[in-house]
Amino acid sequence: MTPTTSPTAPLPSVADSWARIDAWLSEHAPLSRARLMPPASPEAIAEAEERLDLRFHPELVASLRCHDGVELEDGAPVFGHFGPLAGVSGIVENTLFLRSVGEDVEDEYDNGDEHDAEDRHELDAYWRHEWLLITHGICWDAQDGLFLTCRGGDDQGRVGRYFNEDVPSFSAWPSLRAVLSAFADSLERRLPVGGQVPLAVDGALIWEDATRTVKAAPTSPLTLADAEPEPEPEPARPQPEPPRSGSYVTITFGSSPTPEPPQPDLVFAEGMTAEELLRRAGVVRWETVRDRSHAHAERSAASPWAASRPLVRAGRSGDWGFLAQSTGSPQLTRPEVLRRLARDTRVVAVTKKGPEVRLTVYDHGLPHAEGAQDRLVSSPREDYVRLPDGTEAQSLGVDPWPGSTAAYKDFLAGLRDGFGIEFDLDRALTDPLPSGLVLPVLDDFPEWSCRPHTEIRNFPLGELVEGTPAPRLRAAITAQLRRLAAETGLDAFPEVATVLAALGRGETPEPAEDSALDVRMRTIVAEAAAARPATEPAWRRPRGAPELPFTEEDFRAWQLRADASDTLRRFLALPLPIATASVLHRRLSEDWRSELAEDLAAR
Repeated sequence: MTPTTSPTAPLPSVADSWARIDAWLSEHAPLSRARLMPPASPEAIAEAEERLDLRFHPELVASLRCHDGVELEDGAPVFGHFGPLAGVSGIVENTLFLRSVGEDVEDEYDNGDEHDAEDRHELDAYWRHEWLLITHGICWDAQDGLFLTCRGGDDQGRVGRYFNEDVPSFSAWPSLRAVLSAFADSLERRLPVGGQVPLAVDGALIWEDATRTVKAAPTSPLTLADAEPEPEPEPARPQPEPPRSGSYVTITFGSSPTPEPPQPDLVFAEGMTAEELLRRAGVVRWETVRDRSHAHAERSAASPWAASRPLVRAGRSGDWGFLAQSTGSPQLTRPEVLRRLARDTRVVAVTKKGPEVRLTVYDHGLPHAEGAQDRLVSSPREDYVRLPDGTEAQSLGVDPWPGSTAAYKDFLAGLRDGFGIEFDLDRALTDPLPSGLVLPVLDDFPEWSCRPHTEIRNFPLGELVEGTPAPRLRAAITAQLRRLAAETGLDAFPEVATVLAALGRGETPEPAEDSALDVRMRTIVAEAAAARPATEPAWRRPRGAPELPFTEEDFRAWQLRADASDTLRRFLALPLPIATASVLHRRLSEDWRSELAEDLAAR
């Protein structure tokens, strides 16, 4: 958290900061100003101190003597993500609650050394007796917020951040006085706090995400991958020579560890060629297609050449074509892919994920008979053993799911009787088969994201949709969509620019599978997926892995473009109210409300 007041400038008093906050709210957000409570009485503060068995810090007393918190109703003035400032009763209620929770989890924060209990770091606890929760948090309850330290010592009067899913931490504000000064500065100068800026909308104070800037020319992981050579197959390992006469051989008794065998995801399609299956699976870069064995495909898919793109292999088994994938993000389990593969034919998928093995049948693009032929087997994990002392230990180098491994074999064996498919897995693993990099097809829209919204970002979306004629609303949201494309750099791609121009003319292009726009959108999503490792800490990357040639800033740029392209796809495919919610939700400018008003007023 960055303080808004210069470190060299003297901090105003608590009363002075509250006077500035009151003045701004009175002028710009009178509804929020009316939610501020009158001062707390000295008797109420003294009673709270007695209940909590500690003395309030003088700055907290001074703040409560200006306002005893806020009325927790719509329009209440909040301090960014930290929520409304709490009054005496709220401080007591939330602090007692967190103390009671802290008693239950105290052992998790115990370092086990009784001798240095007094020297433990202030934050080495779930909740300390001397902490007071002074804001209600973003949900207006005791799940998160700012706390104030009220015990003597170097940390007295410090302000920290509590969040129930993380460890407490001190903020950059050294005191409540600094917090209130930052609040006043933010209101008067529209300065960001926690990535949000204050706005006055319809007489109330709201906080909006600060305008984000997007890297104009992010590094392209896929372009870098094009310059990388694909790994060649590993040379065959020589077989060990048999022991010569007179040599000793060590014989061990007992069962040797059995690692998990390769069992790729498989999809069989009736009457389909390998080339057509690769195309339907999402291969668009045909220069990546070559014959590869299972081991070669796994090696290539894990290399910088693949740039996190999946690699699938295709072949024939009698009258059925088949696809196989063993590594990378799973493609052959996705409904979007199964529908494409089953268009005008029937497909049978055998897929394994940890303990689960599934057999799924699609017929002419839809699940066959509502899944009547589908099967699922789930097995327990068996690589953990209980030792005599009651503890558990994991066996390394063994198959953790022998039950699902056996079920996978059974499913493949049953393909002959159930569907007339004769399939030799060992041969499919060793034989070089046509294979290529997949540009993943776009995800289906999640059902929850296609429901109507009445409010978006504290904006009455339902009123806008109900009160605006459809042609006028479409024109305004088209303008908003073009603003979003410009903010994210999405309009720099010619396929996108062409569609945006058509929308601007009042046309409604139909989204088409494998069109230039579809491939561009898929490419942008693949760029974001390939750049995602830049967000991971170095210790999570494989040992000896080369330095990434792209940064977290590159990932953010690609991800924002991917989000914007998803919004464009929604605008082309979904009802206008649903698409409107997506456009407004993803606008990057903090001034999007005033820009929307301009677009609605434009002819």
